[in-house]
Amino acid sequence: MRKIFAPLSFLALAACGTQTPTETPLADTLPPPQVSEATAEDPYLWLEEVEGEAALDWVRNQNDRSLKELKADPDYAGYEAAAIEALTSAERIPYGSIRDGMVYNFWQDETHVRGLWRRTTLESYASDTPEWETILDFDKLAEEEGKNWVYKGADCFRPKGSDIGYKCMISLSNGGKDAIVRREFDLATKQFVDDGFVTPEAKQGGAWASPDTLLIATDWGEETLTASGYPFIVKRWDRGTPLDAAEEVIRGEGDDVGVWPMTLELEDGRILQGAAQADTFFTTRYWWFPDGESEPVQWPIPPKSSPEGIHEGRLLVSLKQDWTPTGQETTFKSGDLVAFDVETFMETRALPPVSLVFHPSETQALKGVSTAKGALLLGVGDTAVGKVMRATASDAGWMLEPISLPGTGQASVAFASDEEDTVFINYEDFLTPDSLLSYSASTGDVKTLKSLPPKFDATGLSVTQHFATSKDGTRVPYFLVSKADLPLDGSTPTLLYGYGGFQVSLNPSYSAVTGRLWLEQGGAYVLANIRGGGEFGPEWHQAGLKQNRKRIYDDFISVGEDLIERGVTSPEHLGIMGGSNGGLLMGVMLNQRPDLWNAVVVQVPLLDMMRYHLLLAGASWVDEYGSPEVPDERAFLETISPYQNFDATKDYPVPFFVTSTKDDRVHPGHARKMAAKFEAAGLPFYYYENIDGGHSAAANQKERAKRSALEFTYLTKRLGRTN
Repeated sequence: MRKIFAPLSFLALAACGTQTPTETPLADTLPPPQVSEATAEDPYLWLEEVEGEAALDWVRNQNDRSLKELKADPDYAGYEAAAIEALTSAERIPYGSIRDGMVYNFWQDETHVRGLWRRTTLESYASDTPEWETILDFDKLAEEEGKNWVYKGADCFRPKGSDIGYKCMISLSNGGKDAIVRREFDLATKQFVDDGFVTPEAKQGGAWASPDTLLIATDWGEETLTASGYPFIVKRWDRGTPLDAAEEVIRGEGDDVGVWPMTLELEDGRILQGAAQADTFFTTRYWWFPDGESEPVQWPIPPKSSPEGIHEGRLLVSLKQDWTPTGQETTFKSGDLVAFDVETFMETRALPPVSLVFHPSETQALKGVSTAKGALLLGVGDTAVGKVMRATASDAGWMLEPISLPGTGQASVAFASDEEDTVFINYEDFLTPDSLLSYSASTGDVKTLKSLPPKFDATGLSVTQHFATSKDGTRVPYFLVSKADLPLDGSTPTLLYGYGGFQVSLNPSYSAVTGRLWLEQGGAYVLANIRGGGEFGPEWHQAGLKQNRKRIYDDFISVGEDLIERGVTSPEHLGIMGGSNGGLLMGVMLNQRPDLWNAVVVQVPLLDMMRYHLLLAGASWVDEYGSPEVPDERAFLETISPYQNFDATKDYPVPFFVTSTKDDRVHPGHARKMAAKFEAAGLPFYYYENIDGGHSAAANQKERAKRSALEFTYLTKRLGRTN
């Protein structure tokens, strides 16, 4: 199955899973606010002018002040060198995708800062020294074209069973923004296609309908974007014609989150063209455009569900709500995976009988669905640890069996295709470096293709899982990575990471940067699986929506309190970190429990919850947070919004705000304005805004290393060290 549209996980983790002052007198960098009727309640609205001269002058002054102190710290140079070594080391697994027996990989290192797209044979890939062939050099391309190109992926296509070469739409971002350009590339010639498909820069989505036809959703001009800044018109674009001649096939509404192209590829090679219309962040209607018909047909699945692929003629659908299909007595539960026959629906336009493929237990959650040649693979989380299972249909129903893998750590499918027998599976845990395993769908054989040597000294370290009790009695799991003989006297510098939103799961993973810059220094690392995430399925996420969001914050506080009560650490030595939605979590923690932490790293955050829906993609998140335009929801947001609840008289821990000018997802104004309030109150803080970088706050590995070194230098200064 091909399912191609702009991702709805807009708040991707800025420091996914394992990222992560002497109080310097504040520089007088704020120009006097120009108070008008529009700014009477918010004197710092001028900082929302992303590239306004006054705003950028303020940013540069804050950067200079903070970097001057942090870079002068004796730990910084060593931290940066260690982070660069970890992030650009040749001793990394070159993850890739398989096409026609060739493995395609995107690679960055010290020499290739923007990266190479390259390939090698599957046989060579399995060796210790693969012979790579460069397909596209993005550093060279950027230099030739005078752009700060950041590679955002490739959508490659050829008809199933065909011997014609693959054509790919390459996505490029100037500086790391979500807005991209897409350009057609020929894998055989390793060249961009002359007079091929090229799209202008926009937040956009596309899907191959045939070798000579694209479905595309983009900025078509005035009033063609939703309030969230995403397209809601999909057109069919034929080769050799100008983009403005493309034929409209579906039009959504301006108050949708967005509408994106989508195609389903049947096992006989037929392609079903369609679109995904996201009415809200969590509800979507899926459409099919039958050949020769003018009106689209809606797929008969509930709004809170996702098509996951086609296997043996059945459409697989994951549910995020309970569902009683029309004409059936069975009610399937939120979190289930179900299936029905595609051909029967196409012929009758009525929903065929629906069968249950997988029903998770109380501790399980469906994390992913992959189809290989002749095999259906499920990623299943169990108490926040991922496993891979194979599902097989029989007359008695669906049978599931786990794929036997080494160890008890985190396993996930890294690559699978219904045209390839070989599946790549990634395995890791907090203390075990990544291993890449190959799984044969036809034989069931599992082999270790590649494994990494340790990147930090884990001698004497252990991983344990614990449960804190939240205010409402819910047991909240968290992982603790620390010395096995950890003294329970509250003296250990401890970093607690959290996210808690959008059904994003935090799972065990190996981070050389966290290991080198934190664990080796004697610190403990804690990963909190609080509500709002997806560790236990849709219900775990939905328990923290809108006015129930207080549960998420109570969960995080309960983990911090549990660490202190158990003697792992103390407020003096406890720091917290979170990015994006997790940055909002950090802002709330600053206000609600400033006494509980001594360091707070606030990465690419949302902080002004009275205006978030007016900034960039913010309108798409009202189903997660609630809308300031709805009185009851606004009343709750007023109680949690970090910016509005700032109190100059509070004894805040010294925070570190990290953001990016080029982030076109979460507006940098959130971090700027909150920092400005600290400055105006004469309270110490650190601030770093990467002028490039997008939502990850880093455009390349060297910039990521710099950001990590700054963050961990700050944490060490605030929390101390034991080594």
